[in-house]
Amino acid sequence: MSSSAQLPSQEIDISTSAISPLRNYSGRILTILSGVFVAAIVLPLAWVLWDVIGEGLKQLSWQTFIETRYPAPGLTEGGFGHAIVGSLIVLSTGAVLSFPFGILAAVYLSEFGRGTRLAYLVKFSCNVLTGVPAILCGLFAYAVVVRGSGFSAFSGGLALGVLMLPIVIRSTEEALLLVSPDMRLASIGLGSTRFQTTMRIVLPAAAPAIVTGLILALARSAGEAAPLLFTSFNNNFWSTNLFGPVATLPVMIYVFSKIPFEAQRQLAWAGALVLLVIVLSASVISRYVVHKTKK
Repeated sequence: MSSSAQLPSQEIDISTSAISPLRNYSGRILTILSGVFVAAIVLPLAWVLWDVIGEGLKQLSWQTFIETRYPAPGLTEGGFGHAIVGSLIVLSTGAVLSFPFGILAAVYLSEFGRGTRLAYLVKFSCNVLTGVPAILCGLFAYAVVVRGSGFSAFSGGLALGVLMLPIVIRSTEEALLLVSPDMRLASIGLGSTRFQTTMRIVLPAAAPAIVTGLILALARSAGEAAPLLFTSFNNNFWSTNLFGPVATLPVMIYVFSKIPFEAQRQLAWAGALVLLVIVLSASVISRYVVHKTKK
């Protein structure tokens, strides 16, 4: 007879009356405190979104999207279609430069180089880079690219890529470490190599969390104006030249929000709303693609 069959069956009372009054009281206090802290986080975010959406919708029109020149000071005729395109170019360049390196570095840290000195050095560098102000990333791109070839969308993308890199590495590493070790052992036990296990088992299992980290990095850099002032600079006209200065939404918002013309200030609100929609759209589309890929 097994030992489990000899144990007497016991019913465990988990009702509220079975818990001591002190634990009930402390549980309710902690629940209320949790709700207060959640509200302290959510309410400012909701307030910001309410302001951006409310003020941005007042100025948004078809003209703001198709016009490719900013309005002259004191006038209302103009838009920021060229700034939307410029922001997409700079963000795409930053993503292309940082995502592959960040994911490969995270794969090395979690799957192949765990515990090595090189992994420790990469992690230390990543932690230091996380705390570097965004404007220093712009100065780095200025020293490396702009001083030799002038202001360009590429240098802006490089600055944003440096800003994204530590977020991509840390979030991807955490996502890979969350994959159960049993899946790795089962794959290797069936004859797969470590590389095949990483590519066909670990990475697909961690894909949703990795995509979340990539979107977080994209959103973190999308609103940065300081590094772009040193790199892509600004352009009042339509330009899709990767190696020339381009207009971007963060720089437009920064410039228009501090000048004393109401039309330009309203355009800054509209630009902030468009920037918000771009980041939200990227998040929704990427999650939809991951969901379809898993099926």
